Amino acid sequence: MYAIVKIAGQQFKVQEGQKLYVHRLSAEPGSKVSFDEVLLVAGGDNISVGTPNVQSAAVEATVIDHLKDDKVIVFKKKRRKGYKVKRGHRQYLSQLVIDKITA
Repeated sequence: MYAIVKIAGQQFKVQEGQKLYVHRLSAEPGSKVSFDEVLLVAGGDNISVGTPNVQSAAVEATVIDHLKDDKVIVFKKKRRKGYKVKRGHRQYLSQLVIDKITA
């Protein structure tokens, strides 16, 4: 069984027991969170597509940890002008494990 769920403004295909990284959530590590913006639920031959959400469907997950992603370097340069700018960015993430998908 899998579901497509909207978490923190992004869509993810999730299965039970799967670990995934999402944008930082305001929940504490070790706490349970529930997402009710489920766009699709599929199990076997049964597929439920929402308009826009599937009614009475939810995905429950546990927040494992909060961490930072790898650094992304943004380098800008204009040749022959002496213009160079180097900036870095690290995205704040939350690691989740999917506990249960209810249809």
